[in-house]
Amino acid sequence: MTTTHALSGIWEPNRLEHMYYGPSSVEKHLSSSLPSSSSKAFIITGSSLATKTPLVGQVEKILGPQHHAGTFSNIKQHAPVAQLDEATDAVAKDPAIDTLVSVGGGSPIDSAKAISYRTHEKTGKFLYHIAIPTTLSAAECTYGAGYTNEDGIKTGIGHPQLAPHVIIYDARFGAETPQKLWLSTAIRSLDHAVELMYHPTAAEVPAKTMALAAIEGLFTHLPKSKENPKNEDHITKLQLASFNSLFALGTGINKGLGLSHSLGYALGSPYGIPHGITSCLTLAGVVRLKSRNPDDATQLARILPFIGQTRTGDDEADAIKVGDAIDQLVNELGLTSTLKQYGVGEDQVAKIAKTATKSEEGELYDKVSSLVRSML
Repeated sequence: MTTTHALSGIWEPNRLEHMYYGPSSVEKHLSSSLPSSSSKAFIITGSSLATKTPLVGQVEKILGPQHHAGTFSNIKQHAPVAQLDEATDAVAKDPAIDTLVSVGGGSPIDSAKAISYRTHEKTGKFLYHIAIPTTLSAAECTYGAGYTNEDGIKTGIGHPQLAPHVIIYDARFGAETPQKLWLSTAIRSLDHAVELMYHPTAAEVPAKTMALAAIEGLFTHLPKSKENPKNEDHITKLQLASFNSLFALGTGINKGLGLSHSLGYALGSPYGIPHGITSCLTLAGVVRLKSRNPDDATQLARILPFIGQTRTGDDEADAIKVGDAIDQLVNELGLTSTLKQYGVGEDQVAKIAKTATKSEEGELYDKVSSLVRSML
């Protein structure tokens, strides 16, 4: 098991074989990333990418008739199970398909993982997975997959064999992403990195060192990306920061990431709030709440030098400064919002707190209830 002790621990990596980055990486590396010269690849993506950008068409062209077995382009936000069922059925129709190519953000990438999981249940074989992310949510870095069941509740599955084999970060693909989605999913990556810092079983190396690098990269390059959204250097550096935020999670984490993520799941699919936005709403407040715990505050205080500030030696005060800096960054990026803007009122506070804490009373429940009220 991994541990918070810097001098004792273990890190268990996932099965990633290759990670490519830079402009035109898809064109350069997609074909050679296929597991064999006879591979048949099925593309999993969303309708906006397929109809409003040239990206999916480019991927289909690169694969060509020799490798392209089909495309499912109706994956929706939070990966509803109805579309997941349709995509799984489409893949199952052709037993020659051995590869999934996910193009998009967390929903297509997680859907591809879930399809591979379901395929394994039926055939005993997992599918090869090449992920081409267009957002900064970092779903490509884990072996877990989330989708929304018929009741609107986010459901998760996980298996070490579900982590993508290949990740291709292409700045020209990232450049097609709407700015609000791009910036807000970067805050989702920040959420990953910050919560890794106080996760009880996160390894010191490489998990926390990569998380700190991610935090530094996000704070440095997000304002620059907002000012110059088509700059390929800024895009690439943010993609690499996103990778740093979650890849080092590995396979040794035995719990969810943390309270901000739990709140994100409680707010996301039930109320139709994108996960990038949920992180904008929850992360700063959770950091301030965590600052009251000495162990958590010590880990959070380590972030200050990576965001251009100096530690004072008072861990609680320094952790609060981290929360304030996150709030300031969210505001600077134009991402400040309230739950009321998404139709969530006071009457939903108890339900959200219960879902996030898995309890209906107690100190944590009360603190989370107050935190949710502050987001209204």
